Amino acid sequence: MLNISRVEELISEHGWKKAYFCRTFNHSRTWIDDWKRGRGLPDENMIHAIADELNTTVEYLTDQSDQKEKLLVNGDKELTDYLEMLRTRPEMKMLFDITKDATKADVEKAVKIIEAYLKK
Repeated sequence: MLNISRVEELISEHGWKKAYFCRTFNHSRTWIDDWKRGRGLPDENMIHAIADELNTTVEYLTDQSDQKEKLLVNGDKELTDYLEMLRTRPEMKMLFDITKDATKADVEKAVKIIEAYLKK
């Protein structure tokens, strides 16, 4: 369950107004107040997006950890984000698992197929 107080605390630490934060996610300024009333609570994907925006972890926002700052792997945010996707998104892990023995040419072909599929 999302700890709304931690979200509000982090928004404040960033020097943002709640309205600004809500607009970042294309929601009205009452979005967070709605959570307090038990309405429109964010799903797992949205909690991940909120954690990313606030530069923290899902575990911190859901009271599973007191570690507020997202620890970077080798000081690299992009690498940290990739590893987090592999850890939390089964479909990304599946994609990685089936391509780990692929050649560069195989991966380039797969990327073209995926790009073509997404453009439809």
